[in-house]
Amino acid sequence: MEATSTSYKLIKSVKSSKFNIDELHYYNLSLQIGVRDFQVNIIDTRNGNCLLLEDYILAKIRSNSGLVGVLSDIVDNHHVLSAGFWKSVKIIIKNTKFSLVPSSMFVKEAVEDYLRINTEFDEITEEALYYKNIRSSAVSVFAVSKELLAWARSQYEKAELGILHQSAALIEGVMNEKEQYPKNSMYLYIDRFKLHILSIKGKDLQYYNQFTIKQFKDYIKYIMLVIKGLNFSQTSTNVVLWGYIGKKSSHYDEFYKYIKNISFGNRPDFLNFDYMFDEIQDHHFFDLYSSYLCE
Repeated sequence: MEATSTSYKLIKSVKSSKFNIDELHYYNLSLQIGVRDFQVNIIDTRNGNCLLLEDYILAKIRSNSGLVGVLSDIVDNHHVLSAGFWKSVKIIIKNTKFSLVPSSMFVKEAVEDYLRINTEFDEITEEALYYKNIRSSAVSVFAVSKELLAWARSQYEKAELGILHQSAALIEGVMNEKEQYPKNSMYLYIDRFKLHILSIKGKDLQYYNQFTIKQFKDYIKYIMLVIKGLNFSQTSTNVVLWGYIGKKSSHYDEFYKYIKNISFGNRPDFLNFDYMFDEIQDHHFFDLYSSYLCE
């Protein structure tokens, strides 16, 4: 299935035969919103069945109004996204306007101050939100366009609506899955034009950051920088990889030249997938899947 307009293109769509439009009140809808892409995931909260996944590429967007316009176009022309009677709706924000704060130091009245440490924040056009991670002591503080928030709240006013940052989804996902991998592993998520790096020490988050990628060699530069900063070994540290990279791609071969103990992460085991989803590689969409863990 492929849908296009001048502002977006649907590049991946998988739908389970178990999807039932009359049971939306049992379903969680997750919408992950970036500047250049947009993902949809629908999960049956009764059994964790993944029912629908869609991935869109967006045309170049120059304003928050432009982004809201594209999202409205997608939702209004979709066979189910415009419905209002979901059990819950999660909006996952992909942007660089975020900060992580230890929960022991977090004061909700200071969220704007936390943001200004790392990024510019415009209180006129943006709202500062936060998410207290369940599986770690980190609090994700992030900025969201007020125009985008108004659209989401209006579109899904009848559902339980949660707003979170991509960093929170990745942290919850890695913390939940870490027992599957050797202790002190380093975890990578390759996003479109972004690299996310995480590490876990003991039972808590040791490190998280995201890096903007302009050319492939930037991946290696930032990975080596973090390995050195965390006193990890380039030759012996186990590295787990998720994201938009093929298992037989030249990019993976390049990673392997520098990191010998690198392997692809598994699809999370807290969700169930019908055979239709076999066309999606297991290490893809880990952030989107992991958002289901966020409460």
